[in-house]
Amino acid sequence: MCRRRTDGFTLVEVLVALAILAVALAAAMRATGSLIDNTTTLKEHLAAGWVAQNLLQQHIARQDFPELGSQSGSDEMAGIPFLWREDVSGTPNNRFRRIEISVFANNQTDYASARLIGYLSNAR
Repeated sequence: MCRRRTDGFTLVEVLVALAILAVALAAAMRATGSLIDNTTTLKEHLAAGWVAQNLLQQHIARQDFPELGSQSGSDEMAGIPFLWREDVSGTPNNRFRRIEISVFANNQTDYASARLIGYLSNAR
């Protein structure tokens, strides 16, 4: 009677294990790539929000009461260049102005990375 040793793995078992590992690693790489893309987008939106807040705070610090209309410009925050547009409109109360600030990244003026609406008053 001849006994066979059954210690260890067969070639088929090793290949199946490697195939499962390859699928799992591919899924992990895809998830990591998505996280990196999301981090870049989040950084862009956060920096655009800071640009918008800075513009509104400049009006508040200068205590100015902007004229009705629009103006635009550019700024850089966190190494990212932004274009911005301020739209100043009136309110039912003549002592207040509504200011809408839109900030655009990568020269994409059709999609705002951040939008901020604030109100300024003429206390004088």
